[in-house]
Amino acid sequence: MGSLRNAAKNIVIFIVLLLIGVSYAETNENPPGIVIDQSSSPADIHVGCPSIAILPDGGYVASHSWFGPGTPYNETVIFQSTDQGRNWQKLCEIDGQWWSTLFSHDASLYIMGVSERYGDVVIRRSDDGGHTWSIPKDSSSGLLLTGSRFHCAPVPVVVHNGRIWRAYEDNPDMKWGTGFRAFMMSASIGSDLLKADSWTASNRIPWGAWDPYGGFLEGNAVVTPEGNVVDILRVHEPDKGGKAAMMRVSADGKVLSFDPEKGFIDFPGGCKKFTIRFDPASKRYWSLTNFAQDQDREKAVNAERQRNTLALTSSADLENWTVHSILLYHPDVERTGFQYADWQFERADIVAVCRTAFRDAPNCHDANYLTFHRITDFRDRTMKNEPLD
Repeated sequence: MGSLRNAAKNIVIFIVLLLIGVSYAETNENPPGIVIDQSSSPADIHVGCPSIAILPDGGYVASHSWFGPGTPYNETVIFQSTDQGRNWQKLCEIDGQWWSTLFSHDASLYIMGVSERYGDVVIRRSDDGGHTWSIPKDSSSGLLLTGSRFHCAPVPVVVHNGRIWRAYEDNPDMKWGTGFRAFMMSASIGSDLLKADSWTASNRIPWGAWDPYGGFLEGNAVVTPEGNVVDILRVHEPDKGGKAAMMRVSADGKVLSFDPEKGFIDFPGGCKKFTIRFDPASKRYWSLTNFAQDQDREKAVNAERQRNTLALTSSADLENWTVHSILLYHPDVERTGFQYADWQFERADIVAVCRTAFRDAPNCHDANYLTFHRITDFRDRTMKNEPLD
């Protein structure tokens, strides 16, 4: 009875807030969604790089890194849920893994990223659902590339034409934005993914003098409607923040090319990290992005720091994108961020993890929570739908 009374009380409060024009998000002390993890010291330890994978048995595995002055910039934490995301348990911590993507392949779970901030390219395998992991000691055990300052994010791993594809950048001169050089890595699906010689790295494309933009990063491997692999990257365009860069990849993965006359595309929220995946049911590409709404543009001079809106977007051709629905929103631009969302399709739903800056976060970028969200019947959502709780 007590739980019923509390539920009724919350409904009454919600209705009253709607009548007086105040949103639930503006009054609630907790972030929307289900909290998986949170920082013990939001001022100097921040949640970064969320990733989620669905295991063959239907369980979820999620990960995130720690960043900030109170961290060594090389730690990743692994969690699992066996009840569709309602509850989460911590499985382990990994030192020497950062900016990483979780993915399942051939009954094993992998995590692929870098060894530390601007470290080596590394991959690990787990054969027990994420409890224990291989160690990338050398070129036969997961140490894939060395000799440069490598960069990435929890971006998609795609299987196409017998190969596994994942985008990277490096930054040899350590210039954020304009110093990144894009490239693609790929391997045969039948190869040992822990061996460096299984992987092919394309040429690296440096940033050019492409005003008014200021760099590209955090690329997505995506298969076009014509069956070609492209690398779609976030573009630093701080005015409106709505551009991405599309690069072409050869079928063997060795050649990456970019035409700046045609390669910059309109992409809502494109100046912040995003994940693009193809949905065979709708035959559309979907993404969750930090679309900058008109009502917030005057609150932040730099669109790259407008992370208080998470929107559901889609495209039939990767070049023309539609904003379907606002999923998460808070009017505080300075200290609230629903960012770096990584996600997977699950039948009619999308399940997502989000790097969330909320309440006691120092700013919108330096998140203090990892949160889980379910977007039910995502294909039917419109701008008339209310944001998620």
